[in-house]
Amino acid sequence: MYQTILVAYNGTPESRVALQECRRMALSKAATIHLLAVVSPPPYLLVGEFAAAAVLSVEEGLTVEKEKMEKELEAGAAMLAAAGLNVVPHLEVGEPVSVIEELAHDLQVDLVIVGHSRQKPVALRWWRGSTDTLLVEKLRCSLLVASGLATSS
Repeated sequence: MYQTILVAYNGTPESRVALQECRRMALSKAATIHLLAVVSPPPYLLVGEFAAAAVLSVEEGLTVEKEKMEKELEAGAAMLAAAGLNVVPHLEVGEPVSVIEELAHDLQVDLVIVGHSRQKPVALRWWRGSTDTLLVEKLRCSLLVASGLATSS
């Protein structure tokens, strides 16, 4: 039975499906759910005299995104806690695959749960690489890719 689970959550319908999958699992009361929200910093495009303005704009955007993700994280944690699960929220900044990989390793996670979007064209997933595929290669634990329509349970 899984004891330490990491669920990637960002408030999208796909990530809500990941939360629902976590709730549906028969977990022991001793299991710990680490709920992770990742804020991706915007790419830096600094050119000459516009560097200072661009940095300020990036920092402001990052602050706004962090505040938004904190609210999503609180809502997701409340949903899992209402199901009687032991939840530890994490808000990190970085590239999602790297953050998930590092946190899963540091916490010695048994299972990572992510949502999957069927909305992206197959060609785009192949060309850019999907998060799911990248995680399969990087994680040293089980990976559950939750896919489907959200249901209320």
